[in-house]
Formats: sequence, C-alpha cells, structure tokens
Amino acid sequence: MDIVYIRGLQVDTIIGIYDFERAHRQILVLDLELGTDIRPAAASDDIALTLNYKAITETVEDFVKRSEFYLVETLAQRCAELIMTDFAVPWMRLSLSKPGAMRQAKDVGIIIERGRR
Repeated sequence: MDIVYIRGLQVDTIIGIYDFERAHRQILVLDLELGTDIRPAAASDDIALTLNYKAITETVEDFVKRSEFYLVETLAQRCAELIMTDFAVPWMRLSLSKPGAMRQAKDVGIIIERGRR
C-alpha cells in the first residue's frame, strides 16, 4: 500500500469543553496518512486515478471550520469517516493536535488509525 500524506494542515475552529475555549476560534493541526495504490495514476499520469490531496484538504478544512465539537476525539473520528467515505480510502492515520491547550505542553492531541492496511 502506498501512502499519500498531508502534514501540518492548520484549521481554526470552535473546540473544547470549557466556556473560555468556546469563546474564540482555536487553531488545530492535522496530519493525514492515506492508504492507496498509486500505480494506476503513475502509469497514466491522471489525477483522477489517485487521491487528490487538494480536494481532500479543502474538504477537511471546510468540515473542521464549520464544526463545533467539544472533544478532539469526536472531531478526529468524524474527519476519518468523512475522508474514508468521500474519497474511498481503505486505511488512514490521522493526527489532530491542539497547540497551546496546556501551558505545560507544546501541544496535546490524538492519533487514530482506521481501516485495513
């Protein structure tokens, strides 16, 4: 399996369980690894035969910007479901971090893996 990746996607949204978190938009950072087979696209040089990272980025960015979840876990799961459904991705790993969420740490977040490699 080949992997198309998107790293460091920054999106602002409303997220958090505390009132002060929900009072303003926060930046989240997403890293995506998406399993696919690039051979058909490589053989034909046709974007329609591979994962279009521009289209995936725009879809995820739009979804995250419009969301207002309390938990990063919920947002990560919903992003994974969206990507796997809309782009027929059989396997993916998604990292979602919330920089500056805790004074003691550079960032906090979650990594999920879905599907079969």
